[in-house]
Amino acid sequence: MSVSPTLPPNPSHVPSPNSSPGPSQNSSPGPSPSRSSLPPEASPLAHRTVRRLLAPVQAFLQIEAASGIALMIATALALVWANSPWAHSYHDLWHLPVGLGVGEWSFVRPLHFWVNDVLMAVFFFVVGLEIRRELHAGELSDLKRATLPLAAALGGMLLPAGIYAVLNYGRAGIHGWGVPMATDIAFAVGVLALLGPRVPPALRILLLALAVIDDIGAIVVIAIFYTDGVAPSGLGVAAAGGLGILLLQRIGLRSAWHYVPAGAVVWVGLYQAGVHPTLCGVIVGLMTPARAWVGAEGFSAQAAPLVADAGKQSPHELLGVLDEIERLRREAVPPTVYLVHHLHRLVAFAIMPLFALANAGVSLGGADLSGDGLFVFLGVAVGLVVGKTFGIFLACRLTAALGLSALPRDARWTGVVLVGITAGIGFTMSLFVAQLAFPPGALLETAKLAILVGSTVAALVGLAYGRLTLRPRAPDEAPFVDAATAESSAEV
Repeated sequence: MSVSPTLPPNPSHVPSPNSSPGPSQNSSPGPSPSRSSLPPEASPLAHRTVRRLLAPVQAFLQIEAASGIALMIATALALVWANSPWAHSYHDLWHLPVGLGVGEWSFVRPLHFWVNDVLMAVFFFVVGLEIRRELHAGELSDLKRATLPLAAALGGMLLPAGIYAVLNYGRAGIHGWGVPMATDIAFAVGVLALLGPRVPPALRILLLALAVIDDIGAIVVIAIFYTDGVAPSGLGVAAAGGLGILLLQRIGLRSAWHYVPAGAVVWVGLYQAGVHPTLCGVIVGLMTPARAWVGAEGFSAQAAPLVADAGKQSPHELLGVLDEIERLRREAVPPTVYLVHHLHRLVAFAIMPLFALANAGVSLGGADLSGDGLFVFLGVAVGLVVGKTFGIFLACRLTAALGLSALPRDARWTGVVLVGITAGIGFTMSLFVAQLAFPPGALLETAKLAILVGSTVAALVGLAYGRLTLRPRAPDEAPFVDAATAESSAEV
């Protein structure tokens, strides 16, 4: 999705200042300097033209808030399309039958199913990888450092769910209490990014750690409360897939592609069991190793002689050398880090916007703001905007008062309030839970509308509050180091 920078000319074609050109050098001239940085068949003019055209796209993808912007564009498109004269084509598209078939066997489901139940499994796989990484060596690896985000996440889930439950007690929409519990990390981080240097790194770390725990909570809620019965035979199939993953790890296979069939078996098993199959992504993500095999130092030590001898190899031998270098490159970092790096853009700029396009098309005429629908709307919107803010802030205040946690250096309580406000942007996960909580109809459309309204209000209030309460950091201000990091550095 990005254009690689132009490589410098091959040093082998640049003569040494002290060397004189010999007969062999003159008889076999190398490529001209103007083409040495391009493949032999490439046109310099075409290359420059494409790079100029793609430069704005590449710059956009480097923006921290770019994935949130992509989600906003997809959401706006879905809303306009679903409420236009061509609304029927929007709904017809997502009900289009798509399937697989071999011989007499076939598996056909609507396109909406393939987005929500198959592609979103990749999204949840990345969530599982992030959780695994944080548990191994991140903010959740140490209880002292995890106390504050853990308290914030619990407060940010319980109070919104409580507000919704109180408003909808005894009503038809009570089953949607899990909708306002979720946080959309892409949008939330995007808001903090738009505030620029006003936001100290401590708040970003708190929000990221909070969001990881929030995702764990959402996964537990989905698995326990939004699953209609469980078929033991399906769980047996899923367990067989999990054992297959463990067996491959014991054998020592490291390529991610080796684990795709076993992961697919886990997905099929959960689907047959009646558990939402996207949870297979979390399961496989949590089973992914979080330690590097070769490591950075090992890569440097083992790859250097291979690179040094590469010029002496024949093309056939060189392919083997390159394969070995590729293996070392892959194993220089933990598999959790490697896979997140390679899947991040696919999820952020393809899967999540596609999910938004498929699910954010709220038919405004289909939403019902009277009777039970009104209380569903208030429960979701107030839960996201008010419940998240006060739940996170009060939980952090309580743990600090009890001496269980403390604010990181450079963070203030006004910043914690900002984290709480931005965590009220539920969007992706809230839409996902709403699809499970409500059957197609007026209550689902109303819940979707409330998610969009609540998330938008949270984003706008967060931007305004951040600009009013946070001072811009000076360019020469010392970089942030939280208390836990400072202590560990001192111990070393």
